Amino acid sequence: MSTSTAFAGSWKSLSIPLTSWLLDVVQSMGHTQMTPVQASTIPLFMMHKDVVVEAVTGSGKTLAFVIPILERLIRRETKLRRDEIGALVITPTRELATQIHSIFALFLSAQPKESCSQPDGQPTEPFYPPPLLLVSSDHSSPAQDLERFFLTGADIIVGTPGRVEEFLLGKGRSSVNIKELEVLVLDEADRLLDLGFQAAITRIITYLPKQRRTGLFSATMTDADALSELVRVGLRNPARIVVKRRTPARSASSSIKTQNIYLLFSSLQNHYIKCRSSEKLLQLVRIISHEVSQQQSSHFIIYFATCACVDYFFKLLPLFTAPSITYYSLHGNLTPSVRTKTLAAFSSAIPTSLSPSVLLATDVAARGLDLPNVDVVIQFDPPTDPKAFSHRCGRTARAGKSGRAWVLLVGRESEYIGWIHLSLSRKLRRSHDISDFLRIRKIPLKERSYLTAFVSFIRAYSKHEASYIFRLKDLDLLGVAKSFGLLRLPKMPELKEVDRTAWTEADVNWETFSYANQAQETKRLALAEVKRADRHQQKQSEPKAKKSNLAWSDKTQRKVERERRKDKRAKKNIYKSQGSAGNTTDTLKREREVPTDGGEEISAEDWNEMLREERMAKRVRKGDISQEAFDAEFGDI
Repeated sequence: MSTSTAFAGSWKSLSIPLTSWLLDVVQSMGHTQMTPVQASTIPLFMMHKDVVVEAVTGSGKTLAFVIPILERLIRRETKLRRDEIGALVITPTRELATQIHSIFALFLSAQPKESCSQPDGQPTEPFYPPPLLLVSSDHSSPAQDLERFFLTGADIIVGTPGRVEEFLLGKGRSSVNIKELEVLVLDEADRLLDLGFQAAITRIITYLPKQRRTGLFSATMTDADALSELVRVGLRNPARIVVKRRTPARSASSSIKTQNIYLLFSSLQNHYIKCRSSEKLLQLVRIISHEVSQQQSSHFIIYFATCACVDYFFKLLPLFTAPSITYYSLHGNLTPSVRTKTLAAFSSAIPTSLSPSVLLATDVAARGLDLPNVDVVIQFDPPTDPKAFSHRCGRTARAGKSGRAWVLLVGRESEYIGWIHLSLSRKLRRSHDISDFLRIRKIPLKERSYLTAFVSFIRAYSKHEASYIFRLKDLDLLGVAKSFGLLRLPKMPELKEVDRTAWTEADVNWETFSYANQAQETKRLALAEVKRADRHQQKQSEPKAKKSNLAWSDKTQRKVERERRKDKRAKKNIYKSQGSAGNTTDTLKREREVPTDGGEEISAEDWNEMLREERMAKRVRKGDISQEAFDAEFGDI
């Protein structure tokens, strides 16, 4: 964000003068004067101080650590050997790492060549080799990273946590020398100290030598974030520099020297629109139209909650807006090469109000990226992490330019405005004549991907950190479904309690309604075939089931069985009464004989059944079997 007090003296006013060719590069970039964060940080970082820098986006943090790193390497008494590294910069995203790498490369490519030549007449190579970039890539594996390191002899490493850890502690553990490491920088430090990267960062820092300078840089780093982690990341005698809006100073630990630099922001205008859930897409279209026609805006970034939402609205928005608008999509599920090409294409585009460029993105494009030509930022979905709000807004109003940021809020989400402590002005009041989602249903987007986008949005919403504001039970889920243009509601637990009386399902042949993605469609067809086979098998088994469960035959069979068991029990009682009058010898004799019942002989089968029942009754009394098991076999039914 640019400010009304954005400069703090010329570069030549630094207490430690810059190397001449570094100063030439800085001035060729158009930075004629230092920003406050640069004027405060560079001298401290060059004077063997660890620093914790919290500065608003666009305030010049990158040069605040790039220049000290280069100066420290230039001022070394001995040149680093080919297997040694002098500086390490770690960032949370590959896009930010690529951007920082390009800045180092720009400086090092401008260094003066050696005055002498090699024996074969060829000019010597630059004294300081180019930096090495360590990020996930379709064209470079960790083994190839190691090969490039030894080939170039890079002194400066820039990368993401996972790839840096693999480089230092994996394949390069026995061959990469870290003993001469001068500087460690954690850019977007609050994100790197989050749980997602904490384990990798801890392992890296533990492995690095303790005699180094460490810098933590971020646009949003609360006191708890920075101060509670200082000991863990090994900062020594740190100085804290805070560049922020003019607000009451926050408390800081007395053991840390804090420089508070207050700035007045005037170039960024924040707006919000409160609307119905079903109107969000159409309100987004209105904002784009308003900015293009009224403000002559030409460079937009629109933020969504999930990767699937970016993909879906990337297909949807061109059908509602002018054909002259060029759309780009950027999110974490794209391949590294596609992400790099997309960001490069959007950054290098020279749009006009007649042919605007719009980037649809997740928070992968929210932090640290220097996109100086962005006029408007629109947050279609407020971020799950509230700190990302200012990072998103910081993509516009940079380098002295003005910019506008919009956020769409539905229902009680308007409470978010006070919660993030920003003063937002309300523009473009909600129009009541906006048509319903029927218009969206009529679009020629006849494929199933919209269901994935809707489901992913609901899941992301349910995990919002400000859960007392963003509560799923307060969200109009039918309205959200209409905004997505759903043809039918998916089967998911979150929709079980939804009143569907106001919902009309579209008349679509679901058998032929397919995915545009061939892999997804093949999977869907295979699953449908399995379900059909299961239904066929169930049909084949239905007649047998009916035969064994005929109501009247079952009752008849049970009645016959009941009568037979009553008769057996009566005969057994008669025999027991006869046996009680005789002695043991007579009883044993009767056990060998076939008894009679009033002159009628009891069959051997019935006799054996009665003996078995008697033995089972004894087992019940002993507790060997349960009464229920006995009744199931011998009791009246």
